[in-house]
Amino acid sequence: MTAAPAPFTRDDYAARMARVAADARTAGLDGVLVTPGPDLVWLTGYRPTAITERLTLLAVGADREPTLVVPALERPDAEAAAGTGATTLVDWSDGADPYAAAAALLRDGARYAVSDSAWALHLLGLQAALPGAAFHAVTDRLPMLRAVKDADELARLAAAGAAADAAYAEILGVRFAGRRETDVAHDLAELLRAHGHEQVDFTVVGSGPNGANPHHEAGDRIMRDGDCVVLDFGGLLAGYGSDTSRTVSVGEPSAEVREVHDVVRLAQRAGVDAVRPGVACQDVDRAARAVIEDAGYGERFIHRTGHGIGVTTHEPPYVVAGEELPLVPGMCFSVEPGVYLPGRFGVRIEDIVTVTADGVRRLNTSPRDLRVVS
Repeated sequence: MTAAPAPFTRDDYAARMARVAADARTAGLDGVLVTPGPDLVWLTGYRPTAITERLTLLAVGADREPTLVVPALERPDAEAAAGTGATTLVDWSDGADPYAAAAALLRDGARYAVSDSAWALHLLGLQAALPGAAFHAVTDRLPMLRAVKDADELARLAAAGAAADAAYAEILGVRFAGRRETDVAHDLAELLRAHGHEQVDFTVVGSGPNGANPHHEAGDRIMRDGDCVVLDFGGLLAGYGSDTSRTVSVGEPSAEVREVHDVVRLAQRAGVDAVRPGVACQDVDRAARAVIEDAGYGERFIHRTGHGIGVTTHEPPYVVAGEELPLVPGMCFSVEPGVYLPGRFGVRIEDIVTVTADGVRRLNTSPRDLRVVS
């Protein structure tokens, strides 16, 4: 099992909140309003046991101490979280107006960024309580909020990547032929847990024509010799994500499968090689896409090249055409080009990488060549 890094401390969370307050001020905002979801976990370590219609809201700004508004019945759980000791806690009881409680901490006429995951119910309630305030999506105004990882976060992502690699190494020894996709998906989930994942988010097993659907849910299709199989799997280890894809062949692959796999492998290498500080996200996408287009499969590469990863497996930055955000050391994201031939097969190869001071480091190091399974 991959060893998990030590837990984050109250000081770690306090430093993040201070950084967010400073970033908000630089962005011309008066504060950031954080609701349950990945932003709240990243800033406080608090994950409500049940996300309900009751308002939970963290207010972070330069003009006051961070304050967490919680339902009174959930206050004990909030107090137990590692990072909430760096906040002021304010609770509200059923029957009271939670938006009035939140509005008392804020300023009408101010500008706030709000978590992307905020419920419409809560945003509308805040707008009614503060009709003169302006609210913006966090991703629009603070796209770098969680994008740049510190050394401790990088250690967690590296551990998650190593655990996923270990799971892949073992799945190569599992029998595929004659078994259902769901059987191998179950094996993958068990291997991720065995190597330290506390949460498995997805185990895509797309065999034969199902591999041409990038987000295929493993089903009852029986795999057989000659099938090309896309494996895409990941989850959370020590609170941070893994996400890797490899494509294998059940028995000897056809010449066409070998050809397409080699194109995707070279495209993935080109995308990774393009990563360095200052390069725009879209240029990584262009580098990978150019290889596939030159090979004549451009129309069959039907998704972006990558997405950020951290406390969730999908978050900014996004490696896609039109994204001009420059790469910064500490950013972590996937590079995962693919070719999908409808009704026949698909190929995808994916690694998580991090931007270093002078280039790039892969957090997945498992073999990227076409492996044959039985």
